[in-house]
Amino acid sequence: MTSDCDFMRRAMALAEQAAAMGEVPVGAVVVKDGEIIAEGYNQPITSCDPTAHAEIVALRNASAALQNYRLSGCDLYVTIEPCTMCVGAMIHARIGRVIFGALEPRAGALQSQLQLMDNDHYNHSMEWQGGVLAEECGEIISSFFRRKRNKS
Repeated sequence: MTSDCDFMRRAMALAEQAAAMGEVPVGAVVVKDGEIIAEGYNQPITSCDPTAHAEIVALRNASAALQNYRLSGCDLYVTIEPCTMCVGAMIHARIGRVIFGALEPRAGALQSQLQLMDNDHYNHSMEWQGGVLAEECGEIISSFFRRKRNKS
């Protein structure tokens, strides 16, 4: 059986792909019945699409794979705490559980800034867990921005 850490490691590999393209390194995978059914990584710059966060790309790919915009029974793994837009998309997609690595102290919408899932007015609730391989996930982003600062 594949573990949360295994799925997060795949998301981390996708984050590295984003970094290689000059994108902020965030990766995400959607899992159903213990199998990865879709992947995504940040690509708003290369796609000229402000909504092309790793989570949104993975949700779009999962919806296409399942031929359904409802992703009931699916879990989403992402290397960093999702933003408001991404949490909203997960709610609309009916994701069962979101698992993230590092906290996002500026824009995190599950724990760091907003606690969106603490509200009871949504028509769907999802479980979430943060901190899976948090140090490693955080280092991917930190080293990306360190390299960018050193180039300037």
